[in-house]
Amino acid sequence: MPTHHLNRFTFGDPKNAGNLMTIEEAHALLNEWVPNERLRLHMKQVAAVMKAWALEKEKADEKTALKWELAGLLHDADWEKYPDDHCRIIIEELEKRNIDPDIIHCIASHGPNYFGVEPVNNMDKMIYAIDELSGFIHAAALIRPTRYEGLEVKSVLKRLKTPSFAAQVSREDIADALSRTDTSLEELIQFIIDHQKEVS
Repeated sequence: MPTHHLNRFTFGDPKNAGNLMTIEEAHALLNEWVPNERLRLHMKQVAAVMKAWALEKEKADEKTALKWELAGLLHDADWEKYPDDHCRIIIEELEKRNIDPDIIHCIASHGPNYFGVEPVNNMDKMIYAIDELSGFIHAAALIRPTRYEGLEVKSVLKRLKTPSFAAQVSREDIADALSRTDTSLEELIQFIIDHQKEVS
């Protein structure tokens, strides 16, 4: 049984399709809900990679890319304050704000083994894959004197094969997430390195 099962599979109201927060509103919510700077950085990194993926790989327009960015920015917004209700609280908040259901479903599906919600579209599948790898890659960068500079894919792959390194990151979830996408582990690692290294 998933550990934080949401016990529902539909999120938001279809009539709210296209209703988006501004990026400023999303950051305000983040600053209010997430005191932990490291956690905020993680969400900003996932948001940057999601937006870049939408624009570069999905050839998305700016509004669609903003949907991807918002999902990345808010996916863990309730994790620090409400760990026992992680995902449930941010979903309810976004539903109250009449936000596009695609964003809400994407957040609900970012950990299918925990929340019991399967990724459906490319946005859902990519947040699952990017979320798992983003934090791992950041951990791999932090232990290097030069951080991201010179960080190579092969170094990250080596760390992935070391169970004691960032042991809280599920290698099974990474493999499961990637199996749902049309990208390789190597390609996604390089993409994440390239697009999250400048985020602060």
